[in-house]
Amino acid sequence: MITLDAVYALAGLLFAGVALAIGLDAREPRGLAGAGFYGLLAISFLLGGQLGDTANGALVLGLVALAATGALEGARGSAGARTDLSPAPAWKLFVPALTIPLAAVAASLVLPQIRIAGGPLLSPTAKSLPAMAGLALGVLLALGLAMGLLRRPLTEPIQSARSLMQAVGWAALLPQLLAALGAVFALSGVGVAVSHLAAAALPSPDRLSVVLVYCLGMAAFTVVMGNAFAAFPVMTAGVGLPLIVGRYHGDPAVMGAIGMLSGFCGTLVTPMAANFNLVPAALLQLRDRYGVIRAQAPTAALLLAGNTALMYFLVFPKP
Repeated sequence: MITLDAVYALAGLLFAGVALAIGLDAREPRGLAGAGFYGLLAISFLLGGQLGDTANGALVLGLVALAATGALEGARGSAGARTDLSPAPAWKLFVPALTIPLAAVAASLVLPQIRIAGGPLLSPTAKSLPAMAGLALGVLLALGLAMGLLRRPLTEPIQSARSLMQAVGWAALLPQLLAALGAVFALSGVGVAVSHLAAAALPSPDRLSVVLVYCLGMAAFTVVMGNAFAAFPVMTAGVGLPLIVGRYHGDPAVMGAIGMLSGFCGTLVTPMAANFNLVPAALLQLRDRYGVIRAQAPTAALLLAGNTALMYFLVFPKP
């Protein structure tokens, strides 16, 4: 039976390859430190489930210490970009790119139906496993197609991954860290605290003030946590469910959809959403590290205002 550990193992093998590529490169000024960072990251993916909380915590502290001491600096992106990429027609380059989503969707629908020796192929305990397994298979299939089309050596994926990771640096870990932060917030009762604060600030709230608090709160919490998915349970438990749905009988489907869109407005203006806002600036070598955020800020403000208006007019039942 396949579990999420198989998907994590693929990511761990990739980071292990990056660690080896950096450590074996004599041109890297901080090769051992950089290799140690990605090596620890590989261990977390490969063995994190068996290490226990204390060992995983020590591993994370090791990652932080290496990043803080400049292990990811030096010849960042020294592997360089390849310019002699493809002898194939340009349109064929879209084939691997389109293969990933198509294969991911197909596999996520088919794999849960497959049974081996009377049992399911995928573990039913992990709800996200079909999508994750489908995505992993899609990436592997696309990689094989790309290698055939571009006729690159077998080491090319690892070297390209190494170049990308060195260009991005520590920001590549932010999605994982922010997802963990969202879980910590939910388990520690932040949603309940927000509910109490909202009740104290709005002793007799009307519909407009409730909508404003919810939409602006979704954007603000997303700015802090860098992830609207992490902000959603906090604001929904604190304001959305007790006030919009409970007191004013709002439509929870409309509230959830527009609430998430309001959170995404915060994603556009926060450096915490590194994969959206900092990584592109690093890869494009922009002089202004926050240039993407500055360009997106006016759009974010207009979208947030539009989402708030839509929430007010659509979420509540018609008289």
